[in-house]
Amino acid sequence: MVEAPIREPLILGNKTYKQISDDVIGPIENKPSMSWLAGFTASVLVLGLFAVGVGITLFEGIGAWGLQRTVGWAFDITNFVFWVGIGHAGTLISAVLLLFRQHWRTSINRSAEAMTIFAVVCAGQFPLIHAGRPWVAYWIPPLPNDLGSLWPNFNSPLAWDVFAISTYLTVSLVFWFCGLVPDFALVRDRATKKIPKFIYGFVSLGWTGSLKQWNRFELVSLILAGMATPLVLSVHTIVSFDFATSVIPGWHTTIFPPYFVAGAIFSGFGMVHTLLIVVRKVMNLEAYITINHLEQMAKVIMLTGTMVGIAYGTEMFMAMYSGYEYEMFTFMNRAFGPYAWAYWIMMSCNVISPQVYWFKKARTSPVFMFIISIFVNIGMWFERFVIIVTSLHRDFLVSSWSMYTPTWVEMAILIGSFGLFFTLFFLFSKYLPMIAVSEVKATYKLTQRGKDRDALNGKSIPSDIVYDHDYSYSADKLEKKTIEESLSESHDH
Repeated sequence: MVEAPIREPLILGNKTYKQISDDVIGPIENKPSMSWLAGFTASVLVLGLFAVGVGITLFEGIGAWGLQRTVGWAFDITNFVFWVGIGHAGTLISAVLLLFRQHWRTSINRSAEAMTIFAVVCAGQFPLIHAGRPWVAYWIPPLPNDLGSLWPNFNSPLAWDVFAISTYLTVSLVFWFCGLVPDFALVRDRATKKIPKFIYGFVSLGWTGSLKQWNRFELVSLILAGMATPLVLSVHTIVSFDFATSVIPGWHTTIFPPYFVAGAIFSGFGMVHTLLIVVRKVMNLEAYITINHLEQMAKVIMLTGTMVGIAYGTEMFMAMYSGYEYEMFTFMNRAFGPYAWAYWIMMSCNVISPQVYWFKKARTSPVFMFIISIFVNIGMWFERFVIIVTSLHRDFLVSSWSMYTPTWVEMAILIGSFGLFFTLFFLFSKYLPMIAVSEVKATYKLTQRGKDRDALNGKSIPSDIVYDHDYSYSADKLEKKTIEESLSESHDH
């Protein structure tokens, strides 16, 4: 099968399978570069800031924050919703695009999946910290009461978040690990030292690359993708219920579930852009993470940004149309009140900035896309801030009105959470393949543009036959084995 000439190739250059393996596995086998060491050191230092902020919070309580009786949620829940949203792009790229057979996902899905897991890990810290007493975190799950298991003892409404996020994390982690198994086997076979060979051999689960194993691998991938796809919609829908089920003006609205889902995909793709634009340059992966990949993601950002803008307008319209004075005041206060600066930062970053992607030059320039991705991340954090703080600080009673000002402890936890995220991502980039080698090789075969580089005795080798052997083999090293011989060897395995 050959891609149509009108399509841009997903993998650039005349690569052999061995060259693909060398390019992707090289960072694992070689010593870390100076840029990696500098980035990792900076991330660890910022992570130390997170540890200081959390330590002070646990020692002094949430009184170390700027919360009061009126504004009981602020930076903590803002950070929680923000990081949960970041993880949605990974599931969308991995699962949804797999089901729709979008081959452009193959070079970016591994990093996106890792980003999902790390973002959910960051998000999971904040409900525990916010509770003020993390040692009673077991109150959150619905434990059976004394009357038996029929009536769960819901001590916290955050139980729904536990269901959503734990399921999301579990499925994403299993999906990510299963995709890594063939690449673990590749690293195992290439390893020369005993300890790495043992570790990667252990996590590769005895993978040999037989045809039967590849069939099982594809089946499991499709099943997990089918399980993960509903999570894209359900997880952030449940997170939005933390707000939508209340009676507070600005929260009590049915648009929240789809609005939150669109915003989550929007922010997630923004973070994927931020990471991959840097990674492709620093790790010399321009041949695999191409401008075409970045452009496809830019189109998704433009689409979801437009959906978020429509949601903002719908919210404002429904508030004005309702005639409900409290609702009208809340939205006018958002746009023109004391926190109007946060509202207009949100509008500028989320609605206006992605519209430049209508122009091809904008969505094919890595520098420009990186700047827009930073704007998107900033805007989506401020969206959460605006939703939470501006809805709380002007309550029904004028006597309870107040202003919220974050303390340095909250700022330290916010900045430090990025340190936790990037520390995990740097470790991932050093010890695990950042690109799914097996999937990229399969995609590369589809992008030959009429050049059958893998011809053997006048016949093309199917991708599963090539993978049935050591992945480091290139086509010219297969020593003229016929397809029938390769199939028989696969059966013997």
